[in-house]
Amino acid sequence: MNLPNKLTISRIVMTVFFLVALIVEFPFHFTLALGIFVIASITDFLDGSLARKRGLITDFGKLMDPLADKVLICSAFIGFIELGWMKAWMVVIIVSRELAITGLRLLAASKNQVLAAERQGKNKTITQITAIISLLIYNSYADWGAFGKIFSFEVAGHSWSWWVAEISIWAAVALTAYSGILYLWKNREVYLKDC
Repeated sequence: MNLPNKLTISRIVMTVFFLVALIVEFPFHFTLALGIFVIASITDFLDGSLARKRGLITDFGKLMDPLADKVLICSAFIGFIELGWMKAWMVVIIVSRELAITGLRLLAASKNQVLAAERQGKNKTITQITAIISLLIYNSYADWGAFGKIFSFEVAGHSWSWWVAEISIWAAVALTAYSGILYLWKNREVYLKDC
């Protein structure tokens, strides 16, 4: 197994540790969850970059890399429902989009078609990762002592980190819905032919 594929597998393994740190209460558990999520997100960038630069693109990587991303991100958002950090309907939009696009790609693959990722999808992923990190920072900075105080300055009745987290969540939900609808519309011939 090459290095990019090992990084992909490590991201799936880190998802388990991330969820434990997120849900199980112990000192600094949100901070640990934040650290694990950041490291896992870095592997997302590294595995694809290394695979392209070193010519190590494999069928396994093509399948598992986007799947590992979806497992990590969807797990985070579902965990946030458990903690009361996000509304369930928001997470349903995000998870539904990921499942719909994965299903569409599998349908296309069954017809020997490859549906390339688009810029809107990459922007969507960036906003999702930003929202997750923002929420984790907002809910963990109180444990960081003097350093954490820089996240607590208030703007209009809330800390500025709360505002960043709120804006990031709404941006992630909106862009996720938009990119999913756009992708399904652009590739409608894949699923409309069988109707």
